[in-house]
This record gives sequence, C-alpha cells and structure tokens, in this order.
Amino acid sequence: MTSKSPVRSAEDIDEASLSYAEIKALASGNPKIKEKMDLDIQVNKLKLAKANYLSEKYDLEDKIIKYYPSKIFALKERIASYEKDIKETPEVTEFDGMMIKGKRYEDKETAGKALLITCKSIQDSAQQNIGEYRGFKMLASYDSFYQMHAIFLMKNLAHKVELGSDVFGNITRLDNAINGLYKKLEIEQNLLKNTLNQFENAKEEVKRPFDKEDELQEKSNRLSELNKELDIGNKDEKEAMSFDEVQFETEKDKSKER
Repeated sequence: MTSKSPVRSAEDIDEASLSYAEIKALASGNPKIKEKMDLDIQVNKLKLAKANYLSEKYDLEDKIIKYYPSKIFALKERIASYEKDIKETPEVTEFDGMMIKGKRYEDKETAGKALLITCKSIQDSAQQNIGEYRGFKMLASYDSFYQMHAIFLMKNLAHKVELGSDVFGNITRLDNAINGLYKKLEIEQNLLKNTLNQFENAKEEVKRPFDKEDELQEKSNRLSELNKELDIGNKDEKEAMSFDEVQFETEKDKSKER
C-alpha cells in the first residue's frame, strides 16, 4: 500500500473479474485459458518479487552513496577523539584533586561535598562550567523531567556522568567514566569494522541481478502470445460481465446459429 520496503502482499481469491472473452473461453473448455490464468498469477508474483528487488537495490545504492561514507567518517572522527582523550589523560591510582568554581580541593571528601553543593545550585538544563577534574572540564546541568543532575566531562568528546547523592560515589562515577574510555574506544573500533564490512557487502550485493529475470521474461512473452491467440485484452469488450449478461450473449449466439 505504501510502495515502501518491505512489501507485503496477499492474494485475493474470493473475487475475480473476468472479461467476456475469458468467460467464453472457459465455457468452451479451451485449455489455453487455464494456462493464461495460471500465467497471470505467476507473472504478477514475479513482478512483485522484482519490485521488491529493485526497492532493496535502490536503498543499497543510496546507502553506498550517502549513509555508509558518512557513518564511516563519523566513526573515524570519534575514534580519533577517544584516542586523544586517552592519550591526554594520565592514569591515577588515588584521588589527585578537583577544581570547583576556581578553588582546588585536595581532599576527596571535601571535593565530593563541594561538587554536590555546586550541582544543587543548578536548576536548569543549560550546561555550566563548574570546574575541572583529571584534565577534563566539568559542565553541570539539571534534568527537570528525571530530576537528576549530570556532569559532562569535556575534552575532545563529551562524556556524560549521572550524579547521585553520595559524596564519594559521585567521584567514583567520574573516575569510572574516565577509566572506561578504553572500553568505549574498543566498541567504536568494532563498530567501524562492522560498518566497513557492511559497506563492502552492500557494494557486492548491489551488483547482483534479479535472479528470476529470465523466468519473468519467458512467462511474460508466453502470456502475451496467449492473450493474442485468445483475443483477450480487447478494449472494446466489456470487462467483468455478470453471469446473466454472459447467458444472454450465449443464447443470442445460439439463436443466430438456428
């Protein structure tokens, strides 16, 4: 109905509209009319299959031209940014101080309390620069819908950390986000690898021809021949005649013969 992929179809077997020539051919017992009607169904199915094939082919062509190059470029950019963030962030084994509102806190508990107090003063979604931690700028914001504060650790990328109410727990969350950059880098690298494979597969798949093209042409040609032999498809004939009309025409033909 929408002409979009995936296409779903259902055969209508309850109603059939036959031309006068088709009804006459059926009444005469002509075996070619059965062949013609079978071919009608087969050709329609093959045409639907080809339409699906072309829809998928056009979609792949569009992805090859736009989607995959754009996605690959974006992934490479993110990977490069992750690598820079990791390279520019020294590893630490213990709390190394935190800068909040221009003041440096060397004690972990004091820093955690200052972080909570500062974040609670923020009551809108606009990101505010509140300090620095382990070389990352800290931008804080408040989500009124979820009633939650968050810190965005900014360097080459933004790394979101949701905050809780625990003094030490928030600093642990920040450390986990920074230490987890290696894992995120690995995920992005795997995603890039998979996308490159999909890109190559798409370029091969788009070259694949419609595998039933010969069958479609053969049956379409045969159907055309049958239509000419049976004189079906004449636009001057009345389409979808009722049984009474056919009976009337048949009786009229018999009268002429007498």
